[in-house]
Amino acid sequence: MESKYYNEEKLLILKLTEEIDECTVQKIRRKADYEIERYMPRKVIFDFNSVTFMDSAGIGLIIGRYRIANMLGGTVEIANVTDSIKKVLELSGLLKIIKITELEEMAG
Repeated sequence: MESKYYNEEKLLILKLTEEIDECTVQKIRRKADYEIERYMPRKVIFDFNSVTFMDSAGIGLIIGRYRIANMLGGTVEIANVTDSIKKVLELSGLLKIIKITELEEMAG
C-alpha cells in the first residue's frame, strides 16, 4: 500500500496495491491506521485502481478505517473500483455509508 497526504486539503490517499483478503488485510490495516493517526486527515480516500480481488476481510478493513476517521472528524471515500469490487461493496451495504468518488491525480 502506498500513501500520499495533501496538507492543504487535509486529504490522505491510500493506494491499495494488492488483493485484499485475510492474508493481506492485517498489514494494510496497520499501515492505514498509522497514516490516519499520523495525519488526522479530514478525508481518507481508498484508491482501488490496482486491486483485482477483495473479500469480506476488505469490507471489515474499510469499515474499521471509516470508524477511526469518523471519530477524528473525517470522512472516508472509495475511488477507482472495478465492477466486481463494486458488486461486493453493494452487497455488503457499505455504499450506504461510504461513497464512491472520482479521484483526480493531484500534482506534487
